[in-house]
Amino acid sequence: MQEALLVLNKYWTEHGCLVVQPMNTEVGAGTLNPATFLRVQGPEPWRVAYVEPSVRPDDSRYGENPNRLQTHTQYQVILKPEPGNAQELFLGSLQALGIDTAAHDIRFVEDNWASPALGAWGLGWEVWLDGLEITQFTYFQQAGGITLDPVSVEITYGMERILMALQGVNHFKDLKYAPGVTYGEAFGQAEYEMSRYYLDEADLETQRSLFEAYAGEARRMLDARLPVPAYSFVLKCSHAFNVLDARGAISTTERARSFARMRGLAHEVAELWVARREELGFPLGRVSGGDVVPASTAVPAPTAVAADEAQNRTAATEPAAAEQSAAAEQDAAAPSAEPGPATLVVEIGVEEMPPAEVTRTAQAVRTALTEKLGATRLGHGEITVDASPRRVVATVLAVEPREADYEQTVRGPRVSAAFDAEGNPTKAAVGFARSNGAEPADLGRVTVGANEHVALTRQVVGRPAEEVLSALLAEVVTGLRSEKNMRWNAPRLSFTRPIRWIVALLGERVVPFTVSSLTSGRTTQVHRDAVPPTAEVATADGYLPFLKEHGILADAAERRRLVVDGAARLAEAVGGHIQTEQYGALIDEITNLVESPTPILGNFDPKYLTLPADILVTVMRKHQRYLPVVDAGGSMLPHFVAVANGACDHDVVRHGNEAVLRARYEDASFFWKADLETPLSEMRQKTRLLTFEERLGSMADRADRISAIALRLAQAVGLSGPDREVLERAAALTKFDLGSQMVTELSSLAGIMAREYAVRAGESQAVAQALYENELPRSAGDALPETLPGALLALADRLDLLVGLFAIGAEPTGSSDAFGLRRSALGVVNILLGRSDLAAIRLGQALAVAAEYQAVAVEQRHLEDAAQFVLRRFEQQLIELGHSTTDVRAVLVRGDSPRLAARTLEELESLHGDARFATVLAAFQRVRRIVPAGLEAVYDPEQLHEPAEQALHAALAKCRQVLEGETSLVRFAAETGELVDAVNIFFDNVLVMSEDPAVRANRLGLLAGVRDLAEGIVDWESLV
Repeated sequence: MQEALLVLNKYWTEHGCLVVQPMNTEVGAGTLNPATFLRVQGPEPWRVAYVEPSVRPDDSRYGENPNRLQTHTQYQVILKPEPGNAQELFLGSLQALGIDTAAHDIRFVEDNWASPALGAWGLGWEVWLDGLEITQFTYFQQAGGITLDPVSVEITYGMERILMALQGVNHFKDLKYAPGVTYGEAFGQAEYEMSRYYLDEADLETQRSLFEAYAGEARRMLDARLPVPAYSFVLKCSHAFNVLDARGAISTTERARSFARMRGLAHEVAELWVARREELGFPLGRVSGGDVVPASTAVPAPTAVAADEAQNRTAATEPAAAEQSAAAEQDAAAPSAEPGPATLVVEIGVEEMPPAEVTRTAQAVRTALTEKLGATRLGHGEITVDASPRRVVATVLAVEPREADYEQTVRGPRVSAAFDAEGNPTKAAVGFARSNGAEPADLGRVTVGANEHVALTRQVVGRPAEEVLSALLAEVVTGLRSEKNMRWNAPRLSFTRPIRWIVALLGERVVPFTVSSLTSGRTTQVHRDAVPPTAEVATADGYLPFLKEHGILADAAERRRLVVDGAARLAEAVGGHIQTEQYGALIDEITNLVESPTPILGNFDPKYLTLPADILVTVMRKHQRYLPVVDAGGSMLPHFVAVANGACDHDVVRHGNEAVLRARYEDASFFWKADLETPLSEMRQKTRLLTFEERLGSMADRADRISAIALRLAQAVGLSGPDREVLERAAALTKFDLGSQMVTELSSLAGIMAREYAVRAGESQAVAQALYENELPRSAGDALPETLPGALLALADRLDLLVGLFAIGAEPTGSSDAFGLRRSALGVVNILLGRSDLAAIRLGQALAVAAEYQAVAVEQRHLEDAAQFVLRRFEQQLIELGHSTTDVRAVLVRGDSPRLAARTLEELESLHGDARFATVLAAFQRVRRIVPAGLEAVYDPEQLHEPAEQALHAALAKCRQVLEGETSLVRFAAETGELVDAVNIFFDNVLVMSEDPAVRANRLGLLAGVRDLAEGIVDWESLV
C-alpha cells in the first residue's frame, strides 16, 4: 500500500500536481477536503494530489466484509482546468502502479455524482478494472451550489480495491501494507472498534449536541469572514450527522432539515472563499473554461510494460503509418478537376457516453443531418448513423460536389410604380435594378395575385459541397444535447460527456470547420492501449471496415450479435444457456458499453446458490452487467458471462470478475443473514427514517396511506372473507422491506424481498404474495398482480403516488419523470383493465379516495390533472397497440373505467363498415350539431303537436326504458333503430328552429333528450 501511494505521488507531481496532506478531521471522501471543495471554486488554476483516509460510519462492518470499511484510503487528484486528456493521464497512472492496461479490461462506466449536503454535482464514470470499481472520475459542474468555471476534473482512487486486485487477495485484511505487515495487522483492531462505536456505542445526544455546536461555530466563522475555519466546522457537522445516520437516529424531517442546513452553510463558505481570494488578487492567477491546455499535459507515453504488451497489436496498426503519409499527400496534392459524387463521413469522438445516450445520439445526429441537408440543394444518397461509446459515425453516400444551380426571381415594386406615364423607369425601378447589380433594361415582369411587379431573374450558382457542409456540420456538433448535459474545457459546447475529436471527410478531402476549440480533420482515436492510439483516415469510403481493422465496431447491431452469440456459445459449453429475451435490455446496455465485445465465461462458488435467485441475478445485472447462465429448467448455474472491451488476457479478466462477484455475493449474504434476524415490524419501523418526499413525509407515512387507500378500495369491491384478512395483514406490513439492508442496497428487489422475508417470518403465502404484488407492474409489459389483495395494494400504491405528487406540483415535465409517474399511470390502467373483480372502481373516485389521506391539501384541479394524465397514458398505450386514433379518442369518454373503455373500443371496431351503425352515428351527430351545448333536456310532451314530434317522443321514451343502465355500444346501436328512424323523419318534416320561441325551445329540449340518451357511450363528435 505505502509503495503504491509513493508511486502515485511521484507520478502526479511529475504532471504538475502539488502534494498536500489529508484533512485533519473526519471526511467521508477526498472531495470534502478543502484542497478540493474550496479550490475548485473561482478562476485560479489548481493541480493537487493527496491521500485521504475517508470515514463512512454507514459502511461499518466490524471488519468482516472483504470490501466494506468504515475508514478506507482514497487517493485524490484535482486538475483545474480539466486538461483535455485526463483519461489518458489516469491510465498512465495505472501503468505506473504496475497494472498492465493491455491485459486487463478497463472500462469507464456512467456515474452521475452528487453530494446533496454540499450542493455539489458532476458527471463522469466509475472506472472498472476487470469488473471492480477502482476509481471515481468526475467533471465537477457545481460545488456549494455555485456553477464552476473553469471545470475541474476529479480522480478518486479506491486504494484498497486497487491493491486487492494487484496483490490477488480476497479480503482487505490480507493486503500487504508494507514489508512484513498486513492491512489487518495494522488496522484490523481500529476497524472493529470504530464499527462498534458507529453502529452500537455512539451516544446520540452527544452527537446531536456536537452537530448543533459545530453548525453554530461554522455560522460564527462565516460572520467573521473566515471561510477556512468555517468549512472545517461544516465538515465536523457532516461527520456528526453521519454517525447519527449510521445509528439509525435520523428521522425524515431531521434529514431534510440537516441537509438543507449543511448545504446552506457550504454555499456561504464557497461564496466567501471566492470573495476572499478575489480580495487577495487571486494569487495563483486566473483561467477560464476556454483557456488553452498547457503543453505539460501531453498524453503520457505508454510504460515499458504496456509498450511490450502492445507489440502483439503491431500487425494491426502498422498500416496506420502508411495511411498517415498517404493522407498528408492527398491533402497537399488534391486533383484540380471537379470530382464526382463522394462519400461523406463525419465522426464525433466522445469520451465514453452513457449507454442510453449512444442510441439516442445516433438518432439525433441522423435527424439533424437529414433536416439540415434537406434544407440545402446539395444532392446526396442514403444517410446512416452508427454509434459506440466513444464515437458517433455518420455516413452520407453519393454527395454531389456542389449544389445544383437554380434560377432565382427577385420581385421589385409594382409596374405602376416602376414606370411613369411615358414608360420611363422611375427612381424605384432604377434603385431596385442597381441594388441587384442590374440595369433597368434588364427588368422583367411577374404577376403576384392581382398585381404586376417588375422582377429580375438570374442564375444562381450552387455552392461547393465543402462550403455547404462546413457550416452544416458545425451546427450538428454544437446542437448535440442529451438528457443530462455537462460543460468542459470547450466554450459553447454542452453534451453528455466531452467531445474530443472530429473527423470530417468528403471522399479523400477534409471538410474544414471549427467548433469551440475543436477543428475537424482526418485523425481518429482507436483503443487507448493501441500503439499508436490514433489513426489517420485516408478516405471516407469504407470507413466502418477501416475502424474494424483497428478493433472498433461502430455498428451496434454487429456488436449485439457478437455479445449474444459469444455468450450463448460459452454458456452451452457448461451445459447452460442465456435467456436473451428476458435480458434484452441488459444486452442492449452491454452493447453500448463496449466498442469490441469480448465475452468471457466466469464461475462462482455453488454455495451462493442457496441465496434466492433474484438476489444473484440482480447483483449480476445491476452492479456488474453480467449475463446469468441457467439450465434447461431456468435454474441458476454457478456461471456467468462478462463482456470485456477488446483484446485482453482472458484468464486475468476472468479471475478479476470472479473476485468481484464473490465480494458482491458476500455482501448480499451479509445483508440476507442480518435481515433474517430482524423482525418485520422493526424493518417497517425503519422506514420512518426513509424520506419519500419532504412534503409528503417518510416511506412509513406513504405505506400508511397505501394501507388506508387499499382498505377503502376493498369496501368498493365488496372484499370479504379470507381475502379481506390477507389484505388487512399485507396492508399492515406493506413497504416493510424498504427498511431491510438488502433493499437499501438493491432497491430493485423491493417486493421480491418482502415475499422472501415474509414467508421466512411465518406469514402466510397469500400475504407474502400480496406484498410482492404491491410492486407490480414494475415496468411496461411486466406481470400484473394475480391476487385481488395484491391488486388492491398495487392500485393504492400508484394512486397515492399520483395524487400526492400532482398536489405538490411534481408532475413529469418533458422527459423528466423522477418518481416514475408515467409508469404508475399505466400501472393503474392495466390493473383495472386486467381484473373484472375491480370493475366497480372508477378512476375519478379512486383518486378522490387517495386525496383524503394526503399530507398536503389536494385541490379539485389536482385530481382532474391526475385523471387526465392517466387517460393520456391509456390513450397512448391503445394507439401503440395499433388501434385507430379516432376510435381510441371516441371511447376515452369511458376512460373512468378502463375495462369498459377497452370493451367499447372492441365493439366500435366490430361495427366498422356496418351500414346500420353508420345511420345511427349520422343521426346522433346531426342531433348534437343542432342542440346548443349545455341545453337541458326539458320539454313539454303536451306541446308536441306534429306527428313526427310525437313519434320521436314515443321512440325516446321506449329507448330509455329498454336501455336503462346499458353500457354496450353494440346493443345501444341495435336498440336505437326505431329512435334513429324517428329522428330522421323528425328532421325531414319538422322545422326545429321555429319562429315561435316556445315551440323552438320545446323541440330543442326534445332533441336534447335524444342527445343525452347517447351521452357517455362514445364521443360521437370525434367519429366524424
